[in-house]
Amino acid sequence: MLENIVLGFQTSLTPENLLWCLIGVVLGTVIGMLPGLGATTGVAILLPLTLSMEPVTALIMLAGIYYGCQYGGTIAAVLIATPGDANAVATVVDGYALARKGQAGKALAIAAIGSFVAAILSLVLLMLIAAPVASFALRFGPAEMLAIMIMGLLTIISFSGDNLAKGLIMAGLGILLSTVGMSSGFAQSRFTFGSVNLLGGIDFVVVMIGVFAIGEVVSQIGTGGVEPIRTRMRDMVISFRDIKASFPAILRGSGIGFGLGTLPGAGSTLAALVGYGVEKQVSPNRKEFGKGAIQGVAAAESANNAAANANFIPTLALGVPGGTTTAVLLGAFVMYGVQPGPLLFENQPSLVWGLLTSFFIGNVILLVLNLPLAPAFAQVLRMRYAYLYPAIIFFSMLGAFAVQNNLFALPVLLAAGVGGFFMKKFDYPTAPLILGLVLGPMVEKALVQTSSFANGDLTVIFTEPLSLAILVATALIMLVPAVAKRVAGRGRPVVADPAPAGAESSDDVPVRTGAEE
Repeated sequence: MLENIVLGFQTSLTPENLLWCLIGVVLGTVIGMLPGLGATTGVAILLPLTLSMEPVTALIMLAGIYYGCQYGGTIAAVLIATPGDANAVATVVDGYALARKGQAGKALAIAAIGSFVAAILSLVLLMLIAAPVASFALRFGPAEMLAIMIMGLLTIISFSGDNLAKGLIMAGLGILLSTVGMSSGFAQSRFTFGSVNLLGGIDFVVVMIGVFAIGEVVSQIGTGGVEPIRTRMRDMVISFRDIKASFPAILRGSGIGFGLGTLPGAGSTLAALVGYGVEKQVSPNRKEFGKGAIQGVAAAESANNAAANANFIPTLALGVPGGTTTAVLLGAFVMYGVQPGPLLFENQPSLVWGLLTSFFIGNVILLVLNLPLAPAFAQVLRMRYAYLYPAIIFFSMLGAFAVQNNLFALPVLLAAGVGGFFMKKFDYPTAPLILGLVLGPMVEKALVQTSSFANGDLTVIFTEPLSLAILVATALIMLVPAVAKRVAGRGRPVVADPAPAGAESSDDVPVRTGAEE
């Protein structure tokens, strides 16, 4: 193992590979900041530029774009409530709330620290247990994946805020919208109304940009919020106390992200959602979630980045993509004449270990770039909205068009923006809508595969040991904190405030004014 790590650093620390690693992470950060592009699009667009490079150099650059986009997407999510990719939806909830309080720098700093710690921990695990974990992940069949998707759906509860009914309504609407297009497993169209443009479904990225970016801009203009946020520089700098309070969330998010990231096809989005949902259930600061809890940002970003690295376990060890971005990278492997699989670690150790050690280098570069610049990025919120809002709308429309390369995306974007405005006006949570739209196709695919596998008997998820264990763990995560809170509340004595002598009702109680105090 040590020999392989030394070989890897000898490969990744060459001047050429270091340069392209730097270029990759910087490009990834910029791409991640642009609404709608994300890691998958960024890697796909820049893939042709690497054809003349050595395979290991090209893969180091493309991987740098991949995890650089995770950082960039966080910046857009926190500052303008526009996640660059679905991975950052969970970050918006508390990250943007912190930004509205003038603490955007703090949110960006804890996101960078959490991402770095999660990346290092997951990379150590990736190097140590890649092959055995990949073999174990093969045991996850349709029933187990359906159980994982049920866990993901239940995390919607964590994004519903104080009104669970409204959250479930929005999640149901998202799932309904996800059924538009071709049905999973069947060659039939649904809810397309004869439109060719709807055969591919409603792209969740376009809806996400519309609901978050356009909806936020319109709602801010409608409420007269045209003055920039005024805050002190010291409010934008994270303290050691905040880091200490967030560290348990970072560790929990890293563990959850790594575990889910090892599953073929699960991707980083599910990991970020589950990581945030679990943290909201177990955190002692759970009442602040949705209102600007720094632990929420730490958990979501840690789970996101740990899963991004863990996605390489099935990709490298099995030749099975861990997510959509690693599916594009898998195509790059084949294009360079590299065959991923169990023999890759033995046949081409310098390429594999050079790629893995470049993750360490790239994440160090990202931490060095992003941590000091967090307060500087937060200065964007001090711009006059007369300049900021047109830029947001322009890049939102550009990103929506780039996702589908079709003008039909623009009316969908505007419709989603109008919907986002009314959601905010009537206090309907927006995150469950996007989560339903993202998870809907994944749940349907797992449902169809499980039904086919068990000849229509969906109770198989209760008879398979692994799927049953996942469901039990999900139930415990959701129920135990609520039950413990209720038991603790019953055991706490209720003390009534005594009324002043002679007061017959609460209206008779004298109230001191601020001047009297």
